[in-house]
Amino acid sequence: MSDGPVAIPVIDLPILRMEGILCAGDLHIGIEADYSDKGVHVPSQTHRMENDIMGSRDGENTLVLLGDIKHMVPGSSRQERSEVPRFLMRMTDEFDRVIVTRGNHDGGIEEFLPANGVEIAPATGLKLNDIGFIHGHTWPSREVMSSPLLIMAHVHPAMMFKDNLGRTTSEPCWLRCPFNGPDRRYLEVPEEVIVVPALNRSMGGSPVNLEGKKPLGPLLKSGLVDLEAGGVYLLDGIFLGNLGDLRIQRSK
Repeated sequence: MSDGPVAIPVIDLPILRMEGILCAGDLHIGIEADYSDKGVHVPSQTHRMENDIMGSRDGENTLVLLGDIKHMVPGSSRQERSEVPRFLMRMTDEFDRVIVTRGNHDGGIEEFLPANGVEIAPATGLKLNDIGFIHGHTWPSREVMSSPLLIMAHVHPAMMFKDNLGRTTSEPCWLRCPFNGPDRRYLEVPEEVIVVPALNRSMGGSPVNLEGKKPLGPLLKSGLVDLEAGGVYLLDGIFLGNLGDLRIQRSK
């Protein structure tokens, strides 16, 4: 790969660091209220996410949030109405720029924004410092796809492990996948896409190595991305190998 923008994962956290930029996605503030309505009581993770972001900061003045700030679709819960504005206000107090790329759960997000300080990028994404950012539920714009590096969320990637007794566990993971090349839709494509794990630890994750499981979002389904050659990394930085070598069969 040619020299280009560099994105470095923060050890043990689903947060990326670039020059002057921190990036995270899939906060799903309000999912705990959804769980509670179903009889599962999980404490709110919003304060923890605030602290994870602020504890990762090392002079960065821009925060990019890759969508799904809120959880409920449609509408909003009492938890969202209380915690989303508070979270965004704290971020605008700490960062010079706070940018949200709109996710599929972010309908009506404008009503939660502080009076100033939060920029909303369209669902087709944002290009900043030669890096493309997108939530991932829609096709990126051609401008975003002209970036050498693309960063997306939406997938909540996790790695599933199965022991000799057939018991399974899963861990959040990063995916770093090359592109197969341009096509008729995009005359230019990035060299690599990084798929970011969900920042909200209540989310769990979606196993990306489960045989037969279809990827989320049009870009990963299109064949433009070489998923089988994608590198899989745990949050502590351990490289597990390429996704194509880590497939496991569904339990019967």
